Amino acid sequence: MAAWTVSTLNDTVTQELERLPASMRAKFIKIGELIEKFGPQKVGMPHTRSLGDKFWEIRASGKEGISRGIYVAVKDRQVIVLRVFVKKTQKTPQNEIDIAKKRAKEAGLI
Repeated sequence: MAAWTVSTLNDTVTQELERLPASMRAKFIKIGELIEKFGPQKVGMPHTRSLGDKFWEIRASGKEGISRGIYVAVKDRQVIVLRVFVKKTQKTPQNEIDIAKKRAKEAGLI
């Protein structure tokens, strides 16, 4: 069975990922590698969680705090990360989900 690929939507998302503190970025990349190896359906909590509506989140934490990456799974076994941010509230903020949805729509992914 072919492996999955995990990539960022564009340079903006890549820069969001690069701006994460080192420990959060390392955890984020490790979770991405798990998704590539096993597929997003097999990774699950505590590393990923459904946000509904075809959107999922990568749940990364490090000594500096908690970060999230919102992604969609698309054809040809691809996971596209749409938004990366440091989480400061208990619940994933709706405005972060809205940013991811807008980017997915603009890219023709949904």
